[in-house]
Amino acid sequence: MTRLGIIAGGGQFPKLIAEEAKKRGIFVAGCGFHNNTDESLSQIFDTFQILALGQLAKLIDFFKKNNVSHICFAGTINKPKALDIRPDLRAAKLIFSLKTKGDDALLRAILGEFEKEGFQCVSASRFLPSLKSPQGILTNRTIPQEILGDMRYGFPIAKSMGSYDIGQCIVVKNGMVIAVECLEGTDATLKRASELAGKGCIAVKVIKPIQDERIDLPSIGLKTIENLIQYNYAGLAIEANKTLFFDREEALALANKHGLHIIAL
Repeated sequence: MTRLGIIAGGGQFPKLIAEEAKKRGIFVAGCGFHNNTDESLSQIFDTFQILALGQLAKLIDFFKKNNVSHICFAGTINKPKALDIRPDLRAAKLIFSLKTKGDDALLRAILGEFEKEGFQCVSASRFLPSLKSPQGILTNRTIPQEILGDMRYGFPIAKSMGSYDIGQCIVVKNGMVIAVECLEGTDATLKRASELAGKGCIAVKVIKPIQDERIDLPSIGLKTIENLIQYNYAGLAIEANKTLFFDREEALALANKHGLHIIAL
C-alpha cells in the first residue's frame, strides 16, 4: 500500500489515521462531506476534497484521479442530516436497488461499488489497533452484581437488535430495555433513556452481527463518558476487541472520578 484514500466522516478518527499512514510513508487522499467533516483536515492530507453526501461518482473519481489503490472508512456521519442526501445518478441507482437502507446495508453497498472499480478496502483500525478496547473491567472498582447483571442482560439483546441493522446501542435498567438506538445516534439515545428512567441506567454498545468490520466499528470516547455522567448512568458495557475507545486514559480517569462502571464483554 503506497496510496491510501480515506472516506472521512466527523470526529478525530480520520485525522489519526491520516497521521499514522503518513508516518509509514503512504500518500493519503481524503474526501469528506459538508456538515460532517472538519474541513481543517485539508492541512493533514496530501490532497483533500469536500463533497455533498450522495455524490458517489465524484467520490470514486477523486480517488481514481489520485491513483489510490486502497480505501478506508473513518469517522461518523450525522444520521439525521443524512436524510437530506441528494444522490447523484450512481448513488440513486444503488439506493434504489437495496431492499433495506440501514447503516450496514448502505455501507456494504457503497463498499461494493468501490470494489467494482478495483479499490481494495482496508479497516481503518489496522493503522491504530491499540484503539480497540481490551476485554475486562476497565474502571478501577468492582462492579456490583445488580449492575453487572443488567450489562449481561443487555448484551445479547443489543446483538439481536443489531442483526436487524437498527443500531449499535441499547439502554437497560432493572432487567428492562429502556431505549434502543435508531436514527438519532448514541448520544441522543442516552439522553432520551435518562429522561424516561432517571438515574442508574446501563448503556450497552456492540458491533452488529452482520457488520463488515472494515467499514464501521462501534466507538466511544471522552464525550460518551461525559454524557453518561451528565445523565447519571451507572455503567457502560461495550464489546471487547471490536469497540474503538478514543481518549481512553482520560475517559477512564473521568469515569473513575464519578464512579461510572465500564466493562468490555
